[in-house]
Amino acid sequence: MGVVVIDGTTVRDFVNDEAHFTKSVDDQFTALDTNNDGVLSRAELRTAFESMRLIESHFGIDVATSPEELKKLYDSIFEKFDCDGSGAVDKNEFRSEMKKIMLAIADGLGSFPIQMILEDDDNSLLQKAADLEASKSAAA
Repeated sequence: MGVVVIDGTTVRDFVNDEAHFTKSVDDQFTALDTNNDGVLSRAELRTAFESMRLIESHFGIDVATSPEELKKLYDSIFEKFDCDGSGAVDKNEFRSEMKKIMLAIADGLGSFPIQMILEDDDNSLLQKAADLEASKSAAA
């Protein structure tokens, strides 16, 4: 785990740096595409979101959610990512939705810096945003 100081501007600057953002999201897509077929299946995307434990916990405390409710939630996430309704999420769809998610995070953070504890994850987009900001500061 590591602690970063981040705000909405840091995240927005990362998203607007097209080269860094695209590479980071593409790396994340590749890591999630476990069968290497160039698209994310419903199961691959669900596994990714399950690993983040966004739905099964509330402020770090486990909550009981029925399997049926979890299936509905994960299906709705998949449908949001699968913009063309093909039954798979391609790299462009994934990029587009991740951009929307990151910009929503930026809006939520606003302009006040906060300290955030991030899991050690080479594919964490928030970590990559903080790293990009740090590299710009170091270069200045």
